Amino acid sequence: MADIIDRIKYQYKTGDILIRLIFINVGIFLIIKILGIFFTLFKIETFNLLQFIAVPSQPEILLRRFWTPFTYMFVHEGFWHILFNMLWLYWFGKIFLEYFSGRHLGSVYLLGGLSGALLYILAFNLIPYYLDLGNSWMIGASAAVMAIVMAAAFYRPDVQLHLFLLGRIKIVYIAIFVFVLDFISLDDLSNPGGHLAHIGGAIAGYLFAVRYRRGKDITKGIGKMMDHIANLFKKKPKRTKLKVSHRRAESDMDYNYRKHQEQEEIDRILDKLKHSGYSSLSADEKKKLFDASKK
Repeated sequence: MADIIDRIKYQYKTGDILIRLIFINVGIFLIIKILGIFFTLFKIETFNLLQFIAVPSQPEILLRRFWTPFTYMFVHEGFWHILFNMLWLYWFGKIFLEYFSGRHLGSVYLLGGLSGALLYILAFNLIPYYLDLGNSWMIGASAAVMAIVMAAAFYRPDVQLHLFLLGRIKIVYIAIFVFVLDFISLDDLSNPGGHLAHIGGAIAGYLFAVRYRRGKDITKGIGKMMDHIANLFKKKPKRTKLKVSHRRAESDMDYNYRKHQEQEEIDRILDKLKHSGYSSLSADEKKKLFDASKK
């Protein structure tokens, strides 16, 4: 079990933003499910956690829970819901990262999620059909994922995917098909808010692609916000007093020899990892591999 946890930590720390987004979504899903099972088995009465992380359609509740337009896009309840969202995120996220940076991927994900929440809230408070449905809550990464799908599709519309039974098809056609499917489902009472959010995210992704091709990045503000938040959680280096060392400075020859030895050791560990798996590494080897990944 410890090896599995260590491997997950290593994959998360060394993975790109796409892998981290998937890890975050799956992690939150598992935590909510495990807590729900625990409370059910032991008949523990507790508050409904989803009401505090799902985005509400009521403006008065939204003002009190202002964080929900951000949290809802990382929350799923059903297995099939998160499975399909993560598959779409992985497939189109890989295509997206061929032309954009990881910072752009995270920014478009947030932009799509926020746009989906905005359209959902506006529709449920302005459009008569949705006003009659009353108060509601929404969760899921679908809007954020749709933004990445549309951004990748309309930035490079000629890219093709091989689909089962259909053969090779341009991703722009896939994106348009999904968008039309959501549009004609706007009167679907089983998931009215979800289809609205998908359209909001799709519009955000489309605008990002079109504007970026014209030299304008509409995610700059979100990117700066992400950098600011990331810096808050970074460990600040401890200030050390200046010490005078009387040791002889390392020569170029000694330095090159030491670096060569270190690289040979890392190559040996990687070769062992490839042939015998992560669990075969000793604690010292795992530490050396982790330290090397941070350089």
